[in-house]
Amino acid sequence: MKVHEYQAKELLAAAGANVPKHIVCKTPDEVAAAFDQLSNGGGVMVKAQIHAGGRGAGQLVGHSEKLGGVKFCSNKEKAKATAETMLKYPLKTLQTGPQGQPIRTLIVQTDAEPAKEYYVAVVFDRALGLPVLMASAAGGMDIEKVAHDTPELIIKVPFSPETGLLAFQARRLAYELGFTGDQVAKAEKIMLALSTVYLEKDATLAEVNPLAVTKGGDVVVLDAKFDFDDNALFRHKDVAALRDESEENPAEVRAGKANLNFIQLDGTIGCLVNGAGLAMATMDIINYHGKAAGVGPANFLDVGGGVTAAGAVEAFRIILSDPKVKGILVNVFGGIASCATIADALVKAGKEVGFRVPVVVRLEGNEVEKARAILTAAAAELPTLKTAADLTGAAKLVVELSK
Repeated sequence: MKVHEYQAKELLAAAGANVPKHIVCKTPDEVAAAFDQLSNGGGVMVKAQIHAGGRGAGQLVGHSEKLGGVKFCSNKEKAKATAETMLKYPLKTLQTGPQGQPIRTLIVQTDAEPAKEYYVAVVFDRALGLPVLMASAAGGMDIEKVAHDTPELIIKVPFSPETGLLAFQARRLAYELGFTGDQVAKAEKIMLALSTVYLEKDATLAEVNPLAVTKGGDVVVLDAKFDFDDNALFRHKDVAALRDESEENPAEVRAGKANLNFIQLDGTIGCLVNGAGLAMATMDIINYHGKAAGVGPANFLDVGGGVTAAGAVEAFRIILSDPKVKGILVNVFGGIASCATIADALVKAGKEVGFRVPVVVRLEGNEVEKARAILTAAAAELPTLKTAADLTGAAKLVVELSK
């Protein structure tokens, strides 16, 4: 689960990090009022809040001028006009795709006047089996380029999840990054806060980019990003409450509420499969047989081993809500799940939802003969429902039917 920049900053501030003052706004008038509170005779930063990085280098889709999602505004009129524009046009970054992401929330932030920018993050290193604090004095906006071209400029400090990042580790890293004087203690405090939130809230990513030294010599968190483990949200009600479903794919949100593991993709063949490994294999074989025809999977969908008829019907509704879908491949291996349950759900979905596209079914395993009998009996009512004896045949058939 992702959260907005301002939410990440608030979590860091609660853990002791130095964060610039900001006000969350939903309208241009609120931005104008926030300017009066925060400008102190200077300007402010108006920042779009979407679940994507690279906002400053982004572009508002459909806007004639080159205006991204982060803008310095020297007066109230400019701040209000900037807010009106940002709230009108979607913001496209390298992480949103060409359609961009609608902006519904802005923050107005005091201008910290950064003199130098750093990158600091905590991630899990699977090779080490430990969380790692990563930092670079060459960080900031271009950290991806730094990681690609000069990875030696990124310092990594593994630490124990039992003890957390220790003060001496953060202090030593601050010196290695080039902090001096009282800036060392300020940087140390931010690193400790970052690692604390990462561990205590079950984050999968905790990032400050940039961590800045201001012209006045202060050390502040200019931007922050957190991702949290969905499977741990049950024990972090405060984090779960930060979820903004309007930033997420509606089909994926709907699937989550039905306990379906669903990820929408760009292809034209919908997939309904039980088991994550089998789902990936199904996507691979669709790609293999459909590549020449420009056909690929439209989604990853694992309905799970204990799928019910109601869950399967909802899965079909979600798949068919995608207008790009030209065919569906159902691939079920009945181990825990019953093939007959899936077959009943298929027939029920066909009658309730209506299969506007070809549906190719490959079933094997528990109660497969009963399942095949159910599908055979329903063939007259559901002419778009086809069966296949094996996975290769099913993949070839759905590719051919969906061209």
